Amino acid sequence: MIEDRKLAVLRAIVEDFVSTNEPVGSKSLVERHHLGVSPATIRNDMAALEDEGYITAPHTSAGRVPTDKGYRLFVDRLSSVKPLSPAERKAIETFLSGATDLDDVVHRTVKLLAQLTHQVAVVQYPSLSRSSVRHVELVLISATRVLVVLITDTGRVEQRQVDVPSLLTDDDIAVLRTRFNERIAGHHLADAPALLADLGSAVDVRLQANATALLAAVLETLVERTEERVVLAGTANLARGGALDFPGTIRPVLEALEEHVVLLRLFGEVTDAHSVRVSIGGENPHEGLQTASIVTSGYGVATPLAGLGVLGPTRMDYPGAMGAVRAVARYVGQILAQG
Repeated sequence: MIEDRKLAVLRAIVEDFVSTNEPVGSKSLVERHHLGVSPATIRNDMAALEDEGYITAPHTSAGRVPTDKGYRLFVDRLSSVKPLSPAERKAIETFLSGATDLDDVVHRTVKLLAQLTHQVAVVQYPSLSRSSVRHVELVLISATRVLVVLITDTGRVEQRQVDVPSLLTDDDIAVLRTRFNERIAGHHLADAPALLADLGSAVDVRLQANATALLAAVLETLVERTEERVVLAGTANLARGGALDFPGTIRPVLEALEEHVVLLRLFGEVTDAHSVRVSIGGENPHEGLQTASIVTSGYGVATPLAGLGVLGPTRMDYPGAMGAVRAVARYVGQILAQG
């Protein structure tokens, strides 16, 4: 168990390195922080922290920088995340509440997160598998062609045109629309196929063939897509810190960001819409991201609909990033719930 005094020294090193992007020496710790001990004691504590793998010396520098292990201890011992100011909270609420549809919510969210944290922001679209049906709309394009629109509780809209085998009237469409919504509106998408199983036999014989064609289109829409979507913003922020942030080259991180399947895996373990998860450096399973840290959370009211987060160097303002991710996730969840 690390002593409280050494933890205070480690915390000071992390805060100074994040702020200055310069290796931290004992002299600067004495000058900037009131640690209540002598410079000699601080030097001894730094030597102990280095022996235990919490800090290290880059090259031949006299100063020290935190290791992944040091950042992990810092994050685990955070007493609280950095609270957002009332002005920041109001700005988030105002900015996000102006969104007009799901696409607008997602794009506003990713832009806002990048601006708040000065990191790369990543937002996952709500997965169809976690959504419920809000409404099925049928629109008659011609006597034998229908536009089927599936609207979920997250504001996601899926649509397709269907050619039906026989002529339809506006009254026929109204009947079919009612039958679809009676069965699945308000229900989880995963339950919809079973709820629609008897639809063909529940309408007039004259409409059964058309109902079957429309049912096939709806069921196809309900099938989970193999390729979900993520949106990124703020990639240029990765270049702010220089060589100390990404030793060697930043290329593996940029290549990982281009692989959306990698980003989707980051949200694979999101099971809570109220907690924030931090993955630091070598803790990331993808080799290209082992010089980066990722702060993620689910968004939704009770259960997560999808995930959002930020990605940046391990030299990250963790309390600030965690506070921003948590706050934005909460607002996005509320907005989608209001629908």
